[in-house]
Amino acid sequence: MMRFLLLFSRQGKLRLQKWYTPLSDRDKKKVIRDMMMLVLPRPPRSCNFLQWRDLKIVYKRYASLYFCAGLESQDNELLALEVVHRYVELLDKYFGNVCELDIIFNFEKAYFILDEFLMGGEILETSKVAVGVSLEEADTLQETMEEYMTKPAY
Repeated sequence: MMRFLLLFSRQGKLRLQKWYTPLSDRDKKKVIRDMMMLVLPRPPRSCNFLQWRDLKIVYKRYASLYFCAGLESQDNELLALEVVHRYVELLDKYFGNVCELDIIFNFEKAYFILDEFLMGGEILETSKVAVGVSLEEADTLQETMEEYMTKPAY
């Protein structure tokens, strides 16, 4: 089971965080700081797997963002790398070649996509098409509600 998923920039700015096990805010901040200190200085051709405390850390850099996942010791690192890659594919499909600014200005959509794909640190839906349909339905519902709310009452 995935314990957490973090997205941070090369400059060390946290862009997204999802925790699948309860931690205090203080512990979360320490984990985030430790992940950035471990991952950011690594050379580009380094292995994407690390051992940290009792967890396996899997990370992958896409453009200016690092996607970093903390796994339990019995979890498969390659599967976690595939999960991260699938999430990036889903973001790309929705945003059309996702970039850091898409995550910053549409963080609620990035979280929604993640929640449609993963639940409790486990894969919920493997089909990109099914996740895409959920996103389209949510967008349609949101547009309908916005139209309804802006419509003048007579």
